[in-house]
Amino acid sequence: MELSAAAARRSLAASPAVRYLARRPWAARLIVIALLVGLWEVAARWLVDPLFLSPPSRVVAALGTVFATRGVPAALQLTLFELTVAFAIAVAAGLVLGLAIGLQPFARRSFFPVVLLLYGMPQVTILPLFILFFGIGAASKIAFGVTHGVFPVIVTVVAGVQNLKPILLTSAPSMGASRWQIFRHVIFPHMVPSFFAGMRLGMSGVLLGVLLAELYVSIAGIGYFTTLFTQNFDPTRLLGLIGVLAAMAIALNAIVRRTEAHFARWRAG
Repeated sequence: MELSAAAARRSLAASPAVRYLARRPWAARLIVIALLVGLWEVAARWLVDPLFLSPPSRVVAALGTVFATRGVPAALQLTLFELTVAFAIAVAAGLVLGLAIGLQPFARRSFFPVVLLLYGMPQVTILPLFILFFGIGAASKIAFGVTHGVFPVIVTVVAGVQNLKPILLTSAPSMGASRWQIFRHVIFPHMVPSFFAGMRLGMSGVLLGVLLAELYVSIAGIGYFTTLFTQNFDPTRLLGLIGVLAAMAIALNAIVRRTEAHFARWRAG
């Protein structure tokens, strides 16, 4: 039985289709996406009430209607602005705090457990405090997005600097390296993989935080129109809006990946 299973695996691995997909992972990705979209189309047309789910063909055809809805283009611009600002603040603050905690053993033992405690806390429970302090405008959405995105960056930066050999930090100053040179040529190259992994996690957290804040209290952002389309039982425009948000997240993730590839070239040497 074991021999036959092993033979089946070898024959499957030797098939031309598997070899083709192994050389082209993007093709396998497209196949999976096409299957999921096909299942969605079938389920929406014949299995689910159209009041709750629209087929992807209808959603794509209605994208023009979504953008033509009064206030939606301005809401997209506002949400993109909030996402960009919150993500930039979260990355900068997470990098600084992560280095301050990770490079100092005393700070790591004292403050890192507090960071993990705050990271695990359901922050939606304190959203009213953000609204009271920052108001109902963009500031509260940015602040709430920052609190969701900064902790993954801190955790991954602290984990990344643990891979740094202490002798490098000792020998670099003795050779005349400045603090900026130590960070650029010693610390940063060793934490590139974990830092950019934290950036991708932080980007997802920022998106979640901003949209949560807009869903609870918003008069102009995407969260407002998401609630409006939901209350009006308009799944076509709702899913179209969600698709636009997904495209924004994919574009931001692609930018982070390209930046990571740029800064990770030292590993190829």
